[in-house]
Amino acid sequence: MYTSYYTYEELVDLGFQSVGSHVLISRKVSLYGAQRMKIGDNVRIDDFCILSGEIILGSNIHIGAYSALYGSLGIELENNTGISPRCTLFSAMDDFGGDFMIGPIHPAEYTNVTGGRILLKQYSQIGANCIVFPNVVFEEGSVVGAMSLINKSLPSWTISAGIPAQVIRKRSNKLLKLK
Repeated sequence: MYTSYYTYEELVDLGFQSVGSHVLISRKVSLYGAQRMKIGDNVRIDDFCILSGEIILGSNIHIGAYSALYGSLGIELENNTGISPRCTLFSAMDDFGGDFMIGPIHPAEYTNVTGGRILLKQYSQIGANCIVFPNVVFEEGSVVGAMSLINKSLPSWTISAGIPAQVIRKRSNKLLKLK
């Protein structure tokens, strides 16, 4: 029976390092390098997302439509995290200063790509239309509001927003009692 989501057997055939149970990945998702990706239990990835590179998804995760995870240097989402629609996460970035070529179509000796792993610790969430730069850690329980630029790590149990994102206030952790 054809559905909007890949079956478990089809996901295994795509070559992921591992795939948990209750995983719903839209057939309209673009996957590049599935052999470098691990997916936990109860994960849903909506239409028109792009996942590329080294990506580790824990359990109980939702990635909203039109989001892109460029994980050439690694992206990890721990359990109970999420990405709202139209977000882009870059674990690597080109040097736009003019001394180097820009883009993956050029030989490495002509580019200056820098970056590092992005990590979303448990209970963190990214609001819609956000951009996340390399080497960023969302500490446990940190969230960021819509249309923000995250270029530095966010402290635990805070709400941040803006360009660049700044802490607005503390966030309640009462949800931990729901575990």
